[in-house]
Amino acid sequence: MIVDTRFRSEAPEMMDDFEMEGEILQDALDKIASINQLLGGNKVTVDGVKKLLENNPTNKIIRITDIGCGNGDMLRTLSNYAKKNNLNFELVGIDANQFTIEHARNLSKDYANISYQCLDIFDDSVKMQACDIYLCTLTLHHFKNDEIIKLLNYFKQTASIGIVINDLERSAIAYQLFKVLCFVFRLNHMSKTDGLISILRGFKREDFIQYAKKLNIKTSSIKWKWAFRYQWIIKTA
Repeated sequence: MIVDTRFRSEAPEMMDDFEMEGEILQDALDKIASINQLLGGNKVTVDGVKKLLENNPTNKIIRITDIGCGNGDMLRTLSNYAKKNNLNFELVGIDANQFTIEHARNLSKDYANISYQCLDIFDDSVKMQACDIYLCTLTLHHFKNDEIIKLLNYFKQTASIGIVINDLERSAIAYQLFKVLCFVFRLNHMSKTDGLISILRGFKREDFIQYAKKLNIKTSSIKWKWAFRYQWIIKTA
């Protein structure tokens, strides 16, 4: 079967239902986090944060907000990194699904510097607190192009240091390899279906270049990373 990856898919994912809850969703969240860890995905985001902080004093409080935080695995990874390197991070996870937020809180109960908020970031009545760095790890592909422009424009205006995007490459090879991962990790139906859609909703380098042009972003770095994803670091300072 030939997979067409010329354009971003707009097919919906089951996980985009903010009312979803229960064991199937929890299993999907935890499996996504495990696979992301195994394939080095967390390292891509941590590396982006490190690069943004290269010229910042180590004793400064750094406020980091993770959009679409899932089960909070990325925030716990950053908290551990900060502790190991004597950094002072204040970490906030945002997700529109209340069940997901409660699961993340439960898993993060031993992390005093992590908090969570259930928010729909596209609700115009909701105002997020400004922060130093925004993170989008495997989150941006859930949105349509016009939503991405709106979101990144807000981040650009309110992040005092920068933005780290870590998301999937839209690739036929990645699509086929993910089918193998589904078998190896025994992913449930929702995880398998959503995962394949996610790849087709992913990005090519040209997509990020076009977003940068529309947003008049002057200082950024777009790099391909294993496994089939892009790291986009945007400096706002």
